[in-house]
Amino acid sequence: MPVAPERISRDYSYRSGTKLPKGYLELLKQKRYSESTIKTYSAYFKDFMYYFTERNLKELPVEEINTYLLELINKWEITTSEQNQRINAIKFFYEKVLGKGRHVYEIERPRKETLLPDVLSKEEVGNILSVTTNLKHKTILSAIYSCGLRRSEVVNLKIADVDSKRMMIKVKGAKGKKDRYVQLSPKLLKLFRQYYTEYKPTVWLFEGQTGGRYGVESLSKLLKAAAYRSGIKRRVHLHMLRHSFATHQLEQGVDIRYIQAWLGHESVKTTQRYTHVTEHNFKNFKNPLDELL
Repeated sequence: MPVAPERISRDYSYRSGTKLPKGYLELLKQKRYSESTIKTYSAYFKDFMYYFTERNLKELPVEEINTYLLELINKWEITTSEQNQRINAIKFFYEKVLGKGRHVYEIERPRKETLLPDVLSKEEVGNILSVTTNLKHKTILSAIYSCGLRRSEVVNLKIADVDSKRMMIKVKGAKGKKDRYVQLSPKLLKLFRQYYTEYKPTVWLFEGQTGGRYGVESLSKLLKAAAYRSGIKRRVHLHMLRHSFATHQLEQGVDIRYIQAWLGHESVKTTQRYTHVTEHNFKNFKNPLDELL
């Protein structure tokens, strides 16, 4: 059993004073992991180190590691996504830093959940954009929806990535370190030109008030504020615009392979989940209750 099972705590003050094992951070950077992944892995592995304080991590049996993860699940009710990230942070140490074989540290993973994406209707998206009077905010939200972008992708766009002659936008270094092109709609181009004339960005397409890239945290805040003003009562998050883009394209009859390419999905199976939330799946369905009441 672990030495200190009581070390499951939401007080993360110990993280700042915890030094990662030699080679852990360096190898993450050498392998070109994203800044977000490096930050996540570092934080989660420091939690792991704190839990097993005064233990030799190199000699920990996999059973104790599984016990640690189970305690996180029971006490914190962590999501399957977080559990997988924590497992990956641990496995990176044993398999990459220490060079152990993968078969030695096969940590049990959660069953994969089948979750349907949350989407907005076209009317809801239209209402959100119509109540957004700030030109920069409206342009950002329009770009995310029109191009099906992730939040990291929109803040990393540069002026040079917009190709008005070919009516395309190049998304560089997206998830999986892959580039891709997305369609540039004429109305979005018109917004871009209005926005550029007023704000005159220099390098990044969307810059913060003091220069540099626009803050990711600010994106979520402006969408939630716009959704509230538009009268939407349910919880709205930024990724819903990307989900809505894919769903609305399917409803318009666009080939799923094009949508897969625009979204940057490696497998079409990932894109196929949007087929379960399209409206025309239910338009020709006659509910038997309607004949009884």
